[in-house]
Amino acid sequence: MKIGILTGGGDVPGLNPCIKAVVHNAIDGGHEVFGIRRGWDGLLSLNRDAPESVEKNIIRLDKQNTRTIDRTGGTFLHTSRTNPSNVKPKAVPDFLKDPEHLEAEAQDPRPRDFTPHVLSNLEFLGIDRLIPIGGDDTLSYGQRLHSEGFPVIAIPKTMDNDVYGTDYCIGFSTAVTRSVQFIHQLRTSTGSHERIAVVELFGRNSGETSLISSYLAGVDRALISEVPFDPERLAELVMRDKRTNPSNYAMVTVSEGAHIIGEKVVEYGETDAYGHRKLGGIGEITGEALKKLTGENIIYQPLSYLMRSGTPDALDLMVAFNYASMALGLITSGASGRMVALRDGTYTHVPMSTVTSGVKRVDVDELYDVKEYRPKIRNVLGKPMFLY
Repeated sequence: MKIGILTGGGDVPGLNPCIKAVVHNAIDGGHEVFGIRRGWDGLLSLNRDAPESVEKNIIRLDKQNTRTIDRTGGTFLHTSRTNPSNVKPKAVPDFLKDPEHLEAEAQDPRPRDFTPHVLSNLEFLGIDRLIPIGGDDTLSYGQRLHSEGFPVIAIPKTMDNDVYGTDYCIGFSTAVTRSVQFIHQLRTSTGSHERIAVVELFGRNSGETSLISSYLAGVDRALISEVPFDPERLAELVMRDKRTNPSNYAMVTVSEGAHIIGEKVVEYGETDAYGHRKLGGIGEITGEALKKLTGENIIYQPLSYLMRSGTPDALDLMVAFNYASMALGLITSGASGRMVALRDGTYTHVPMSTVTSGVKRVDVDELYDVKEYRPKIRNVLGKPMFLY
């Protein structure tokens, strides 16, 4: 078989090891593997009539060109946030524009669905099976292709760990590990200057990264996406933390999707192909509010891309390798429309449609103290290794 593989959405450590494992196992089984560059954009931007377009968007993968990629983070196939079923007019590749109706198309703001074009490109390439590695947005389009009759096996990744249907996504462990390390490093400056540190972490709708990082790093207070917060109450708590700390400092983590009671999530820019705007800045707003309410100096530190940079930790390596092995096993068994997953500590697989059938959020009642703005792990019995 000819197997296609792509990575979509944000990069995370563990993508390259997953790609390598797919390639090496597939070749050992007598199959061919083709990498699709820049996620779904590689199939959208591929012009079958232009050899240079094929070369730009598709790469034949072998053991030689993937030999060392597992030692680095990110994705050597590159990535994008592209949804071929929802392409804004300005994002339509030139060769797909109708030359006879350019003016009319330019004035029509409605997005267009290029799924038929994507399917034609897969047929042109001779791809028999497709493995998308991504979060719920990327995998939702994989489900679209499956519903159109194309065989797809999905692998979940996101450092927010918020793909519904699996306890674990590639990238989460490394993101938490990085966050804990940077939080501890920031203690030296925060303590030296006797300040309050506000550390902003990625996490759009799920506050699990902020919750788990603060839990493991012993941070004083943690603001999460699921629970709106009161700056005055937070200021009171943080000043109590600062006074009782022998080094006279305090630390707060905040999910980028957290928001003040009665206010909206801080977003900016245009919506992307999946209807999302960029997040970021709630940490700075929180820091300014704390400075005004307490009179203390603030250190505001967004970790942002540092959380998803660099090499994967051992857990992400293990999950990446095993998800790849499972995905290939499903493909060779003739399965389609499945997502590999970890559930209750066991490797398994679920229907891809599961991804869009619910939302995965922090279990606030079990894991968070809404009055004290901090983790409160009431019970771990029966919980997955990474609490959620």
